[in-house]
Amino acid sequence: MGNFLAGKVVAVTGAGRGIGRAVALAAAAEGAKVVVGDYGVSIEGGEPSSEVAEAVVKEIAAAGGEAVAVADDISTMAGGQRLVDTALASYGRLDGVVCVAGILRERMLFNMSEEEWDPVVATHLKGTFTVFRAASAVMRKQGHGTLIGFTSGNHQGSVAQANYSAAKGGIISLVRSAALGLHKYGVTANAVAPVARTRMSANVPMELKEIGEPEDVAALVTYLLSDRARAEGITGQVYTIAGPKIAVWAQPRELRAGYAEGAWTPEKIADFLPGTVGTDPMPLLAQLEAMAKAAAAKERPNERTDARRNEHTDARTDA
Repeated sequence: MGNFLAGKVVAVTGAGRGIGRAVALAAAAEGAKVVVGDYGVSIEGGEPSSEVAEAVVKEIAAAGGEAVAVADDISTMAGGQRLVDTALASYGRLDGVVCVAGILRERMLFNMSEEEWDPVVATHLKGTFTVFRAASAVMRKQGHGTLIGFTSGNHQGSVAQANYSAAKGGIISLVRSAALGLHKYGVTANAVAPVARTRMSANVPMELKEIGEPEDVAALVTYLLSDRARAEGITGQVYTIAGPKIAVWAQPRELRAGYAEGAWTPEKIADFLPGTVGTDPMPLLAQLEAMAKAAAAKERPNERTDARRNEHTDARTDA
């Protein structure tokens, strides 16, 4: 047992398998008491079961740690609140929450149904909000705490996962909003966009050169939950971890601007925008073209990244 998180209480959603499980085990191994949250459903969002969360609690206890299981639907306000209430009832405090839970409903945008859109956004984005909402109220009163959301490189866009990509982009904005709104209360908020071998990444139709294990991701999350990260003032950041690589994503900013004399008209914009303001090219479009060429040649793509490379959660869900 280590002491990187000694004395802390951490709640983790999607903690029954894959990355969430690795985070829960790592936090416990570093001295934290852990609330293991997992609704226990399949990648596709099938019937829930509490067994997966209970199994992780047993693992933690067998290693000498302390943990309690919660099998709840965090896409509801009540579910997010119960996760936080369980931490308070069991351990009297809450120092960090980590929202890993997620599901997939893959479909091209022009074929996607409301039934395929809503559960994905509810699990990823609303599920992060419900936990952040309940936890931030406690942390504000404590004067400290850490919120960690899980996003994906797919926030850049995805060919057949518009629902997932939209939710992951929303999580980044939610994290940055939390960082801004809670800074004066001593609460930090960050996001992790991992690339790791999980049930989800096994479906990526491409060889990924930059990919690690769930335990790599857990090491980064453990650091972000720690006092050392707080002392460095790390908040409002998005980090990717892929095996040996750690990267930080840029903050949103204007790339370039131009100004008109007088009112804009469509004709004036047509003459001005392409040459002066221009565009910011999408690297993923070039990658898609490479993938299409490889497919036409019946070859397996072998790129450092692709449009789906950062699918990261283990697809168990709290929704």
